[in-house]
Amino acid sequence: MYVNKAASQYAAVNKQTGVEGANPHQLIQMLYDGAIESMAKAKGCMARKDFSGKGETLGRAINIIGGLQSFLDKEKGGEVAENLDALYDYMGRRLFEASMDNDIAIVDEVIGLVREIKTGWEGIKDEANQIFETS
Repeated sequence: MYVNKAASQYAAVNKQTGVEGANPHQLIQMLYDGAIESMAKAKGCMARKDFSGKGETLGRAINIIGGLQSFLDKEKGGEVAENLDALYDYMGRRLFEASMDNDIAIVDEVIGLVREIKTGWEGIKDEANQIFETS
């Protein structure tokens, strides 16, 4: 089930959260927050030329985005899921490029994209919770 994947993915990012008590909508929000937090930490590592830390934190963000991508339901999600799939793929490639080039501007670009998706996700809270309740 998609919810279990989300919980596992976020737990790997930050074990000190209330993942167990979260509903599926909240779990996805946590994943977005975890990706943003990891990218923000990566920017600090890049500025300090902490290449090991940069690799770890960008890798974590890439894994979260890959996790979000892996449990898209393209059958039920249709065009929206297809578009998100392409966007998640783009973000993963851009973060890899940011790591290779030590480019903070690319990380900022991806943070902006994740924030935009997160805002949209927050806007459909009631609808999403209804879908998860009937699944």
